[in-house]
Amino acid sequence: MIDIHTHILPGIDDGAADMEEALDLARAAVSDGITGLIATPHHANGRYMNDAAFTRQQVELLRERLAAEQIALDLYVGQEIRVHGDMFEALSAGELTTLADSRYILLEMPSSSVPKRMLEYIHEFTIMGIRPIIAHPERNAEVVQKPSKLREMIDAGAYGQVTTHSLLGGFGKQIERSAWQLCQEGLIHTLSSDAHHVVRRGYRLQEAYKRVREELGENFEQCYKHNAEAIIGNYVFNESPVMGRTSNGKKLANLLKFFGR
Repeated sequence: MIDIHTHILPGIDDGAADMEEALDLARAAVSDGITGLIATPHHANGRYMNDAAFTRQQVELLRERLAAEQIALDLYVGQEIRVHGDMFEALSAGELTTLADSRYILLEMPSSSVPKRMLEYIHEFTIMGIRPIIAHPERNAEVVQKPSKLREMIDAGAYGQVTTHSLLGGFGKQIERSAWQLCQEGLIHTLSSDAHHVVRRGYRLQEAYKRVREELGENFEQCYKHNAEAIIGNYVFNESPVMGRTSNGKKLANLLKFFGR
């Protein structure tokens, strides 16, 4: 399994506090069946600035420690980039990096709303041959209230990434309900942990894939896994399935009914 969104780099954001915590996260990833992960520290979110060159340096330092500790985990460079008006200037200046040096870039919206120029930003990236992946849209208040907002972004050329903890209820029932609804409607294309800490916010990737298989079907599970691997390999995403009138569809409908949706 590949995890495309993690905060494993030590001491540079709200993820691993130091090298020992980073190594603990690496060991936990291997225990969960993860073979490779992308380090995506927060960048330009008003609190943390982790530009591409610095992040790349930190990835290399952690790679060296993983090798020394004989932890069999492939590590790739990335960022979780907060959407802001100067993104394209920052990209031109070399301050931003795509995920694993691929055609895909991870963008984070504010938790309260969708930026007014979001569709414009997505369009500009796609013109440049870069496909934006929207990090955890199920945790954006405006998308929770109006899932059509995410559909507009997908139609403009973006992809959606849901978080394991959202699907498994770690952020509360409302976000759990939103996560499953977005999956059901074909607005989610890949799954990742957004891991920050072994105990407080770990991976749960195997558990989440199992739940996806049970609630949505194997086609969803395989699509999400394929797309995570597509980022590492820099090849084309599979379009997300849409839930049909199957036994899984009825099961998920009952689940959403339980949530009150």
